[in-house]
Amino acid sequence: MPAQPLPNPEAVGALVALLERERPAEAEARARELLETRPSAGILWKILSVALMRQGKDALSALHRAAELMPGDAEAHANLGAALHDRGHWFEALESLQRALALDPNAEQALIDAANALKALGRAREAVPLYERAIARAPRAAEAHNNLGNAELELGHTAQAETSYRRALDLEPRSADILCNLGNALRIQGRFEEAIATTRRALAADPSSSVAHNNLGLCLAGLGRRAEAAASYRQAVALNPAYLEALNNLAAVLPELGARGEAQALLARAIQLDPARAESHCNLGSLLFEFRRVDEAAASYRRALALEPRNVAALAGLGAALRMQGLAAEAEASCRAALEIDPRSVSALSLLGELRADRGQFAEADELFRRTIDLDPGFPFAYYSIAANRRMTAADAAWLAGTDALLARNLPLRHEISLRYARGKYFDDLKQYEEAFASYRQANELVKRYGVEYDRRGLARRVDRVIERFDADAMRRPRAAGHDSERPVFIVGMPRSGTSLTEQILASHPQIYGAGELPFWQTAFAAYEAAELAGRMDTGLIAGMAQRYLERLTALSSRAARVVDKMPLNFMSVGLILAAFPRARIIHLQRHPIDTCLSIYFHYFSHLHPYANDLDNLAHYYREYLRLMNHWRTVVPPANLLEVPYEALTADQEVWTRRLLDFVGLPWDARCLDFHATDRVVITLSKWQVRQKMHGASSGRFKNYEKFLGPLRELDPIFAQESG
Repeated sequence: MPAQPLPNPEAVGALVALLERERPAEAEARARELLETRPSAGILWKILSVALMRQGKDALSALHRAAELMPGDAEAHANLGAALHDRGHWFEALESLQRALALDPNAEQALIDAANALKALGRAREAVPLYERAIARAPRAAEAHNNLGNAELELGHTAQAETSYRRALDLEPRSADILCNLGNALRIQGRFEEAIATTRRALAADPSSSVAHNNLGLCLAGLGRRAEAAASYRQAVALNPAYLEALNNLAAVLPELGARGEAQALLARAIQLDPARAESHCNLGSLLFEFRRVDEAAASYRRALALEPRNVAALAGLGAALRMQGLAAEAEASCRAALEIDPRSVSALSLLGELRADRGQFAEADELFRRTIDLDPGFPFAYYSIAANRRMTAADAAWLAGTDALLARNLPLRHEISLRYARGKYFDDLKQYEEAFASYRQANELVKRYGVEYDRRGLARRVDRVIERFDADAMRRPRAAGHDSERPVFIVGMPRSGTSLTEQILASHPQIYGAGELPFWQTAFAAYEAAELAGRMDTGLIAGMAQRYLERLTALSSRAARVVDKMPLNFMSVGLILAAFPRARIIHLQRHPIDTCLSIYFHYFSHLHPYANDLDNLAHYYREYLRLMNHWRTVVPPANLLEVPYEALTADQEVWTRRLLDFVGLPWDARCLDFHATDRVVITLSKWQVRQKMHGASSGRFKNYEKFLGPLRELDPIFAQESG
């Protein structure tokens, strides 16, 4: 094909003149006419692309053609790179911009755009020298100073980032974006008041900046002003309903304001807007885990990891969920995967300590918790774990100082709660009971801020319904739908009544497997009630429950003759359990009521036990529990129910251990007397206590707190009479 003539300089000059006179539509039309006869003239494609861009039209194809036909023209490659940059096509943009810079190493905007592309690709360290080169060529380029600050901030160089932002601000004092970025750098350095003032300046410059509202929320949350933070996040979302970071931030603060349901809905919305954002799935997992919806939490963490396999927060979160599911080996594997990626992950290291403590390896656990604090002296859960997993002494003064230093900050609610409980444990161990009770009371009052209310009437009605459904006649009827397996053994009672100790004794027998607390029967009872209300009751429902439960037990242990489920709350489901398993054994642990309730008050039961944070509610719950257990005593056959007094068990271990084994139908085994040495995983709050030799030191503990007992006194008529 013969070579095509180039357009004459006059024609090119006329096109450039049209652009200079802001007449891009005419320039476009004339360039297209010339291209009909000169389709390989790169300069015409270049002019056409500029004319299209100035009209807001799609110029990408013209830009590509210009760069292809003018391989030695730096501006053509820079223009293509800039267009790809604006579309977020970072790989392609970087390639074109690097070609432009190879031809013209000092092209300022190409340097900035190439640096932006590198930063967007996660290569902030490589971006810094390009920004610096751009600044050397154009010291008054505010964009270069600002973007250099962004790269420095991403690298953790907050002081350098602040310097860059201030230089940019000197050049553009009213730039909302630069003010917002400077405020962010100040916040990360913990200079919250300065950060708030700077961010408010950004909002004065641009009240519609959703980013500034979000950043103001972060500053306010850092000062513990969570209601104000929520208001700022809401404003950010109102301005930009698809602002994923603001949705996640609002969801993080709402549970502390008693709005857990809204928080979950916001995270679901964030996931719907962008299902590929791992952070939203991870945050949902953390929220679900916080409220002990462990299976759902694990599923959310897995979804985050499917999107981002190296997400350390999701790996640590999944490890925590797997631990609560009783999958210790899998939990440790997830934990170690997190530490391989980030050896300084305090969440993973602290979790590894908990896994060691679950196995009774308390010295190793303590060392891991201390390593965690060495890495991050501001990580509250490590302080909590140290106190929870051993007896504190006067030698732990440094621990107390660290705890008090953290409590002087504006901590997230869950962290302050855990530290208040830990502080109470410290003073209780040191027999400083007034200080201990003050800390426990603060912890319990803080838990109430989650807004999970205890429904006294609701519980009383529920107990009424259970007694009515499973009355003497119902319990005497033949249970044709039930399974005749003797494998299930249940330990029921109030929390902190000795259920973990009893499970540990039984699980020391070679034919018994301790399954911990299985939540199966709470869900099963809800399904039973729903079927009854809908008139869909049939023998298949209970038979199906029995089969599913046995499958769960087999998954935990296929060989054990007995599997112990020590969920205390199963006292509500005794009737349904015996309908499903007529030969099941139910062991009821009883402990002095005031010791029991006080021990509950002294431990963090998350939000599953809303009665636990108020002494009046504790007394009410205990009475309802006692009312139902009194009913079971009258209707459950002696072959199915064994009452075990905690105080008698600790006073005469062998006698009661023999009774327990006789009751579950297994021969005597002396290893049950050395239960504290049994190698097994225990993840309940009693995991430290069950590793100690039998003692009765916990009996009568309430006498140390006589002046604080209030409504609990009425639970013990003898104590009430003596103190009245």
